Parts: sequence; structure tokens; C-alpha cells
Amino acid sequence: MTTTTNNNQQVEKRKPVDVLKSVLNAPSVQEQFQNAMGSNSNSFVASVIDLYNTDKLLQDCNPNQVVMEALKAAVLKLPINRALGYAYILPFKNKGVPTPTFIIGYKGLIQLAMRTGQYRYINADVVYEGEIAGRDKLTGSIDFTGQKKSDKVIGYFAHIELLNGFRKTLYSTVEEIARHAKKYAPTLKFSKDITVESLVKLAGKEPTGIGWTGDFDSMAIKTVLRELLSKYGYLSIEMQSAIVQDIETDIRAERDNAIQDVVAEEVSMEEAFVEDNNEVEKQEEEPPY
Repeated sequence: MTTTTNNNQQVEKRKPVDVLKSVLNAPSVQEQFQNAMGSNSNSFVASVIDLYNTDKLLQDCNPNQVVMEALKAAVLKLPINRALGYAYILPFKNKGVPTPTFIIGYKGLIQLAMRTGQYRYINADVVYEGEIAGRDKLTGSIDFTGQKKSDKVIGYFAHIELLNGFRKTLYSTVEEIARHAKKYAPTLKFSKDITVESLVKLAGKEPTGIGWTGDFDSMAIKTVLRELLSKYGYLSIEMQSAIVQDIETDIRAERDNAIQDVVAEEVSMEEAFVEDNNEVEKQEEEPPY
């Protein structure tokens, strides 16, 4: 008699979330989360499971890779709850293969900067029509004290002031940010449906999701803030790691390069990301270190 039960002939296909849980339950993985998050490791792991269980696209990714990306957020002690906006794990296609990717939000960058204890002020936001009152022809400094005339977003700024008195501001228009996003963002660069003009129209719109097409303003703010911090900010080791990872994710094979030296000066984003080797900057203020 050669009869064999179906349970011995077939192995029931496991649900993606069950596979993820098995990976997270591995002792070596638990140890890594424990080292990163301490007493908060269990709640963080629960948030990873919740995120994975509610994102069908993320379930197409390798669970092991999802856990590795989650560990990046854990090491930085940043929550991955999308509603908070500190960090995200998003699925992208790498040569057609769904690949999870850790992405830090602008709130996450501010959080890491605050932890250094070196910043007196750090701020980044949208600029509305009418808020630019004028510009100093000698220094290029922009006066943001004007009165808002409408809800039209015309640009984005980032500003830092360190405890030692060093200050720097970066401002870029919506059009400059849109051109930069189209040129460098891997999700937009090769899309024929998404143009610079279509991106410009997203400025000031209510978020419908995450990323450039889902929350243009947040991505634009992060881009300006990241460039300001990476060039002139006081960077802890974890900030350096986060910024490097974000740059590598943002442009994949190509890298963003240094911004021009400005003091609340409107800059061209195309000119701002020229190669460091070809750019020699003259600055009136010395960096803090």
C-alpha cells in the first residue's frame, strides 16, 4: 500500500506575516533588536509586524530584508509608524525585484540633530506666496518676514543655529526642488508619466500617501534640510550614518553632492548639486568643526 496523506505530500504555504514572525523570533535577530532598543525592543518589533501585515506591497519583499531595514531604524531609535513621519520602510523595485528600503523623514533628521545637544535652533518648512519681503543685494540674504498672501507654496527653507553662534540657511523654490526630484529620485527619474510640471502642481497639496507623489512638501523639506545639515551641521555618528544611507537610497547609482554656500540665499538646485571635486567654495563663516 502506497497511500500517503496529503499532509505528508504537501507543505501548506505559509502566510508572509508568519514568515516574518519566524525571522523576528530568531535568537540572533532578537538580540540585535534588544541591543538597539533595549527595553523598547518588544514594542518596536510589534510595530514591524503591524507595518508588514498592513502593507501588501511590503509583503512581496523578502522578509529577511524587511527585518534588516527595520534594524536600521532601530539602531537610530526612530519609530517606523508612518503616521509619525520619522522613518519609513518602503518597497521599491530593484531590477524588477521588490526590495524594502529604509527611508528617514525630515522629522527623523530633526530628531537626530536635537539629540546632539549642539543646536540652539533648527527649523525647516514651506514658504508661502508673500512671505519673502526682500533680498539683500550685497549678501543675498532673503527676508522671510513678509505677510502670507495665499496658500500657494513657492519654496522651502531650512535653518540651523549652533550653540557656538554659527548660523546657516538654505532656500530653494518649488521648481528647483521638482527638477532635483525628477533628476535624482529613483522612483521618478525613469517615469514618463511624472514630469517636473506635474511635481510642481503637488506643492502645497494635502498628503495622499508618502514619497514624492504622495507627500511632496515633506520630501522637499527633507531634501533642503538634509543638504544643509550634511554640509554645515554638527553631525553625530548616527546622523552621518542616516544621511549617507538616505543619499544612497535617494539616488541609487548617482549621488547628491554639496550645496552652494549661502546665507538664506536662493540657490539653483541644478547648480547646488555639482560635484565637490569641481566646486571650490568661498565662505564668510567657518564651519563649526
